[in-house]
Amino acid sequence: QAQLVESGGGSVQAGDSLRLSCAASGRRFSTSAKGWFRQAPGKEREFVAAISWSGGNTDYADSVKGRFTISRVNAQDTVYLQMNSLKPEDTAVYYCAASRAYSGYSRHTDAFEYWGQGTQVTVSS
Repeated sequence: QAQLVESGGGSVQAGDSLRLSCAASGRRFSTSAKGWFRQAPGKEREFVAAISWSGGNTDYADSVKGRFTISRVNAQDTVYLQMNSLKPEDTAVYYCAASRAYSGYSRHTDAFEYWGQGTQVTVSS
C-alpha cells in the first residue's frame, strides 16, 4: 500500500525556519510529480509548491515565493520543503502529494492521487 508520510512540523516564532520532509513507502514515486499543499482552519486546501520528477522544474505560490524551497532526493524517494522567514499566516496543516503517472509539475490537487496525512505548522507572532 502506497504511503506518504510527512514530518518536521512544529510550533515556531515568526521569522524562524522549518524543514518538512515527506517519505514514500509501498510504491516508488521517483519519476512522479510531487507537491506541497496546506490547509488552514476554515479555509480550502491551497497550493504551496510543486516539483517535477527530475527536480529541474519548480513552482511556488506567490505567498511563499522567495521564502520556501521545494527539493527532492529520488534515491530516497523523499521530497522536502524548506520554509524560511515564517509568518503567522503560514500556520496550517501541510500535506505532501504525489502523482500516479504525471511527471511534470502542477498547482492543481487533481493532478495528485496520493496524499500524506499532514503535519501541523504553527507560527506565532
